[in-house]
Amino acid sequence: MIRFATLPLIVWLAVPVPALAQGRPTGSPPIVVQGAMPIEVEKLAGMSNAAAATVIAVEHYHPVAIVNQGTAGGHDPALHLFDIVLGTSSVNIGAFRSRVRLAGEGSSPLDWVPLDLTASEGSAGNDPSARRPARFQADGPLLAAARYARKDYTRGRIVEGVIGSADMWNDEIDRIAWLHTRFGTTVEEMETASAAQIASVFNVPFLGIRVVSDNVTNGGAYDPRTGEACEDYVFQVVKSYIATLKR
Repeated sequence: MIRFATLPLIVWLAVPVPALAQGRPTGSPPIVVQGAMPIEVEKLAGMSNAAAATVIAVEHYHPVAIVNQGTAGGHDPALHLFDIVLGTSSVNIGAFRSRVRLAGEGSSPLDWVPLDLTASEGSAGNDPSARRPARFQADGPLLAAARYARKDYTRGRIVEGVIGSADMWNDEIDRIAWLHTRFGTTVEEMETASAAQIASVFNVPFLGIRVVSDNVTNGGAYDPRTGEACEDYVFQVVKSYIATLKR
């Protein structure tokens, strides 16, 4: 039985994992599959809800893994609608410190300095180590399962890249290019890095998977059908991962 649990604008599925070895009791820890639903509000879900939902999912279900999936906007002009990005890492692209500018001197976001909000010291000062955004690596076995499942996906390409997350929707081509060049972002959305941060705190294996639903860098207009395509692929990823756990 698949169990559903919700927060406002955040939904996850707790997918039961069959007993992994002889003699192991039933009721094994599930794999949590996260997504913002319904489709028309997923861009509004946001970092705080994603973090809160992940905490509740971990504490309530004690999952063996978390897969955060959904749609995203492209940062790479080579990506097209229905292409899927396996997040080898995710990065917070919403935490910056602006440089001092006096009244009337305007604003220059491309000069802003990134901050690592996970740094316990130095984020408010001049410590160079805190002048980079928080970055979270994908779990190796989950990523391997996603690579194996790519053979079943025919609606676009499966690529590997960096998922950028922030409470921001960027449509400025120059800023997108700056993020793509500076931080290596492949796509952007509003949940993955936040969920990944919580998963890392609880030592739960994590992977972000995002389908390109629009790409302003090459004129790709939003298509809601991309979300369903991603769900179908993620289902194959989960099956592939469960098979590795059985072994």
